[in-house]
Amino acid sequence: MLQKTLTLGLVLATTFSFAQTLTTNSGAPVGDNQNSKTIGNNGQVLLEDMHLIEKLAAFDREKIPERVVHARGAGAFGEFVATKDFSDVTMADFLNQAGKKTPLFVRFSTVTHQQGSPETYRDPRGFAVKFYTQQGNYDLVGNNLPVFFIRDAIKFPDMVHAFHPSPVTNGASDPNRVFDFFSNLPESTHMLSWLFSDYGTPANYRQMEGNGVHAYKWVNDKGEVTYVKYKWVPQQEAKNLTAEDAAKIQSTAIEHATLDLRNEIEKGNFPKWDLYVQMMKKADFDKFDFNPVDVTKIWPADEVASVKVGTMTLNRNPDNYFQQVEQAAFSPGTLVPGIEPSEDKLLQGRLFSYSDTQRHRLTGNFQQIPVNQPIVKVANYNKDGYMSTRLQKGDVNYQPSTNLPAVKEDEKFEYSKSVFAAGTTTVQNVIDKQNNFQQAGELYNSFSKKDQDNLIKNLGGALNAVHNKLIVKKMIAHFYQADKEYGNRLLKATKLTFDDVKEFIK
Repeated sequence: MLQKTLTLGLVLATTFSFAQTLTTNSGAPVGDNQNSKTIGNNGQVLLEDMHLIEKLAAFDREKIPERVVHARGAGAFGEFVATKDFSDVTMADFLNQAGKKTPLFVRFSTVTHQQGSPETYRDPRGFAVKFYTQQGNYDLVGNNLPVFFIRDAIKFPDMVHAFHPSPVTNGASDPNRVFDFFSNLPESTHMLSWLFSDYGTPANYRQMEGNGVHAYKWVNDKGEVTYVKYKWVPQQEAKNLTAEDAAKIQSTAIEHATLDLRNEIEKGNFPKWDLYVQMMKKADFDKFDFNPVDVTKIWPADEVASVKVGTMTLNRNPDNYFQQVEQAAFSPGTLVPGIEPSEDKLLQGRLFSYSDTQRHRLTGNFQQIPVNQPIVKVANYNKDGYMSTRLQKGDVNYQPSTNLPAVKEDEKFEYSKSVFAAGTTTVQNVIDKQNNFQQAGELYNSFSKKDQDNLIKNLGGALNAVHNKLIVKKMIAHFYQADKEYGNRLLKATKLTFDDVKEFIK
C-alpha cells in the first residue's frame, strides 16, 4: 500500500511539475486555446476575443524580409582556439595568446538562391563566422571559394539581379541572363572557372573550405599594417559533388547540408577547421603582376606562405532556428581593433551594404538580438528606434560632456593611417594591373583530368543553353585567353570554331 501511495504521489508530482498554463504575450493566462469566442455555438466570432486577435496578428508577422543574398542557411555555435600570440602584427585581443579560447557562431549558406531552394544548386557557399571577443564582435564574412565574380561594389546589385529569377518568367539562374552579364566582365573568368568546377557543388557544409576572399589589414599597437588573406581548412575530408551526384541528392532532399551539419553535431562528431592567414606588406605589392587587393585574385601559395592562426570547433546546435540562425546578422564592417578593411573596392561597398541590409531585415537595433550581442558591455549613445531593449540610464546621452567626463574614447584604438602619393586625385576608373585571365588558366591547369573534364561538361552545358550565340562567343573568348586548351575544349563542346570567337580576343 505504501509503495502504491508513493508511486501515485510521484506521478501526481511529476504531472504538476510539468504542467504549464498557456499565456498571452502579456503574460495573462489563457482559458481556451481551442475555440474562438462566438455569439452562441454557431454565431459570428467576436473581435473582443483578444487572445484570438493576438495569436493571428503574431502569425501574420512571423516572416521577416528574406536576405537579398545568402537567404538559405544553417548555423552552429562553437569556439576558436588561437595557435600562438600574434600581437606583433595585430592588436586583435582574441589572437594575443596561445591557447586563448573565443566563443563563436557560424552561418553557412548558399549565395544567390532563395530561402527554400535546394542546397545542391551550383552556387558559392557563404562561410560567415562571428567571434564574440573581449573587444567586441568580429565578423569574418567569406565564402567557400577564394575569389569573386566582380571587383567593384557598384556592380554588385547588377550581378545579383542577373542571378536572381527573371522579372518576366521568374525562372531562377537563367544562363541567358547570367552569361549576358558576365560576357561583359572579363574579370569574372577566374570565379566562373571555380564555380563550374565541382567546387561549385560542395558535398555539405562540414566538408568544405572557407575563405575570407578579401584582403584585410592587420594593425599592431605601433600602427604598422600587414595585409592578410584568410583560409579555413577542414580537418575532416574536403569533398565535392559531381553534377550527377548533386542531382541524385536533390531528387530526395533539398536541405541535406543543413541536416548533415545538425545531425553530426548531435552525434558528437564536431566539425573542425584550422584557420590560416597569408601575410604581405604594402611594399611587396609591386612584386606581383596583379593588384593584391583585387578580389578576383588569389595570393599564390608558392609566393606567399600560410601561417596557422588557430582552430575552430563547432560543438552546439541552435535551440531555435529563427532566433539564432535567421536573425544572425553578419557584416564585414563588424571589426575589432587591430583588424581593418583593405582598399578592395568590393569590400569597401560591402562594409556599408551588409550592415544596411541587416537594418532593413531586423531593424536598426539588430545588434541587441541575443545571437548578435557582444559579450562585453556596450557603451555608447545610439538610442531608441524599433525594438530598442538595451537599458540606458541618466540624463546625459551625448559625448563629450562636462557633467560626465569619464565617458570618452581611447586614442590607442584610432584607425591606422593611409598615405597617398602627391598629386593623387579622385577618379572613377578600373584598378591597375587587372590581369583578368592568367589565374583562371592556372586554375584550369591545376585541376586533375577528371576535374577538367567536369568543368568543361558543366560550363559547356550551361553555355549551350544560351540562345544568343554572340554571348557564348564572348564568354568562350574569355576562357580562351585564360588557356588555349581550355578555350578549344569549350569551342568543341559548343560546336563553335576559333574563327567564331577571334574578334573578341584582345
